[in-house]
Amino acid sequence: MTDQSQKTILRALRGEVLPTPPIWMMRQAGRYLPEYRATRAQAGDFLKLCYNPDLAAEVTLQPIRRYGFDAAILFADILLICQALGADLWFETGEGPRLSTVTTPADMAALKPATAIHDRLSPVYETVRILSRELPRETTLIGFAGAPWTVATYMIAGRGTPDQGPAHALKAADRATFAALIDLIADATIDYLSEQVKAGAEVVKLFDSWAGSLKGPDFTDFAVKPVARIIAELKSRHPGLPIIAFPREAGQGYVGFARATGADCVALDNSVTPEWAAAHVQVDGCVQGNLAPGHMVTGGEALVRETRRVVEAFRKGPHIFNLGHGITPDADPENVRLMIDTVRGA
Repeated sequence: MTDQSQKTILRALRGEVLPTPPIWMMRQAGRYLPEYRATRAQAGDFLKLCYNPDLAAEVTLQPIRRYGFDAAILFADILLICQALGADLWFETGEGPRLSTVTTPADMAALKPATAIHDRLSPVYETVRILSRELPRETTLIGFAGAPWTVATYMIAGRGTPDQGPAHALKAADRATFAALIDLIADATIDYLSEQVKAGAEVVKLFDSWAGSLKGPDFTDFAVKPVARIIAELKSRHPGLPIIAFPREAGQGYVGFARATGADCVALDNSVTPEWAAAHVQVDGCVQGNLAPGHMVTGGEALVRETRRVVEAFRKGPHIFNLGHGITPDADPENVRLMIDTVRGA
């Protein structure tokens, strides 16, 4: 058995500089893998897959068996928490998620309290328990949730939007209702992640996919403060719990984000260069990232060169190798193998 303290991801999250960065990949259990597509077909649809602990654990394990990543991330979706709070949630084939909208005080009043989420989410906790038993001893188990701003953008618009316009509009028109929704999501996220940790998650990650559309004071109020509150409460309940935060496309907002939120690691998208991030973000601790996902499609010498560039840029500080965003369905599994071999041989 591997002593938990020796797991490479956990060592990097504690601030150790390792000779070879540990590696995992956002959306590593996903549509680019034929075995995932087969299991999803067996489940019937995406939500049924998320809520079937045996099958959700299976797709989480598939990329570990195939590639030997240093971490597995729980297979679920950031919008399950919306459903647990009482919103309707379904997926339109080829178009993505759809939700009933929350835009008025009456809509807010119709939602459940944060403490009422666990009946709906109990299959997710069972998936974590299965993974905790079945993962290789050296593999770190990462739980996750969406950050409040990103989850709110879907609940307000009822779907993904290119500019998060409906959420920005509600924030301007009825800040009290908007802020109440952010607070409710934050409360629910604390309880949701806490249950994942109790079930066996060793690290948790907060995905703020749309953080980049918050500017100025709004970035502080809605990308920094709710995440800081979630992290403080989780660390109070689970001392020593490592937490990764991903404020995607934050740009200059990445600078000081770890200090402002208490995150142990800041995940970086590929709109910033690794050299810039090493100079401005890694100075505060561990960073994760940030190879452009397109290299998983195109492969070749550019993949090898850019992978080595990321490793080299971050080699003087704590670093977890990852992509700058999730791997896309058109990626070639062989390019993933090439990336891993390059990181481990770099």
